[in-house]
Amino acid sequence: MSALITRRNFLRSSALAGSGLILAGCDQFDFLGSRENPVRHAMEQANVLTYKVQRTLIGDQTLAREYAASEIRQGQRPNGSTAPSTPEYMFLQMQNFEPYRLTVKGMVEREVSFSLAELRNMPARSQITRHDCVEGWSCIAKWTGTALGPILDMAGVKPQARFCVYHCYDNIQRTLTGDILYYESSDLVDAYHPQTILSYGLNDQALPVSNGAPIRLRIERALGYKQPKYLHTIELVDDLSPFGRGKGGYWPDNGYDWYGGI
Repeated sequence: MSALITRRNFLRSSALAGSGLILAGCDQFDFLGSRENPVRHAMEQANVLTYKVQRTLIGDQTLAREYAASEIRQGQRPNGSTAPSTPEYMFLQMQNFEPYRLTVKGMVEREVSFSLAELRNMPARSQITRHDCVEGWSCIAKWTGTALGPILDMAGVKPQARFCVYHCYDNIQRTLTGDILYYESSDLVDAYHPQTILSYGLNDQALPVSNGAPIRLRIERALGYKQPKYLHTIELVDDLSPFGRGKGGYWPDNGYDWYGGI
């Protein structure tokens, strides 16, 4: 077992011990919707420690473990939303995603956008990695896409930018006042990591809708909820507080670790 995997297990075990929870599924965290809950408060304090410890233990460019093709023993398990029902997404799906555009905006020198065909024609990277879900399961799969770093360089990230916010078509929650759309974020270290890709391929096939078509972000050193599906916009910002409930992502807004590193 590699040192990297040992650190993953250490950090995961520490998070579980600190929360005193058995991770049976995402719906087990409903109580975290209460901002006054003492367990939620303890988890938020532990999140800050996890981020600092992992940044110290693991260098910025350290790679997640990659596997042999023979270790892919099943299809990538879909999880969370598997078929967004927003009108914009349904239209794109009916058009086989031909009108799709990925936009990079915010604290950049120039706003840029790319079609799915343009992304597929860029230099590609394939990596066989293990997807680890906070629910406790894992799955090895091959992901293919274009590296995010060069895309950000095309936009020209401004010096004051600190985070990427990832906006998705995923209407993960329906409410009386409208849909709540999934979003996530990362710091620029993870955004520029060599294994962070805009994935359009899974196991040598086009990325299925159930796994996030047309584009799913892969941040391989993070848990599954940090791999946003149905991605359409990347926004460079210096502050996460204006988005959602201000915690940097749909699940972090509901008590999960923002960093989500493994």
